[in-house]
Amino acid sequence: MDANQSLALLKEGNARFCANAAKAFDRNKRREELLAGQHPFATILSCSDSRVVPEYVFDTMPGEIFIIRTAGNVAGEVDLGSIEYGTEHLHTPILLVLGHTKCGAVKATCDCRGKGGEGHIASIVKEVDKAAKQKNYENDSSIRCNVECSIQNIRERSKIVNHLEHEGKLKIMGALYHLETGKVEFL
Repeated sequence: MDANQSLALLKEGNARFCANAAKAFDRNKRREELLAGQHPFATILSCSDSRVVPEYVFDTMPGEIFIIRTAGNVAGEVDLGSIEYGTEHLHTPILLVLGHTKCGAVKATCDCRGKGGEGHIASIVKEVDKAAKQKNYENDSSIRCNVECSIQNIRERSKIVNHLEHEGKLKIMGALYHLETGKVEFL
C-alpha cells in the first residue's frame, strides 16, 4: 500500500464517521486475526484529548492505524521513538499529525502566553508555545500552526523519519479534526 492509498482510506473512513455509517466488524474475530501481527496502514500523532479518538474519527478496526497520543499532539523523545517504530518497522507509508479545534493544550498556552505549566506540563507548553508565539497567541491560528510545528519538529529531530521521507517511502501530512462536525480537514 502506498501513501495515496493510505490517505484515501483515512478520507473514506472519516466520511463514514461523519455520515454515522461506521463499518461493522466482529471484535472477537478481529482480535484472533491480529494474533499473527499488526500491519497498520498509517501512523498518527494525535492529541490525547478524550474527544479525539482516531480509531473512531477514521472508522478503523484494531490493527489498521498505529497511534501515538500526546497533549497538544507534540512529540518528545519517547513519542519520536514510537513514530519511528510505526514508520520504519511497521512500514506505514503515511505519518499524519492530527490537531483539533478547541485544543486545551493550545488554549492554555495562548491564555498564559507560554509562561505556565507546572511539572512536566511545562514541557508541553514550551513546545506548543513555538506555534502560539508565531500567531501572536491567537487560538485558532495557533492550533493550525501547532500541527505544522509538530511536523517540523519530527523532521528535524528524527533522522529515521527524515530518511524515509527523502527516499519516498513516507509521506508526512497534517490534518485538523473539527469537533463541531467530525470532519477532518487535511492540510
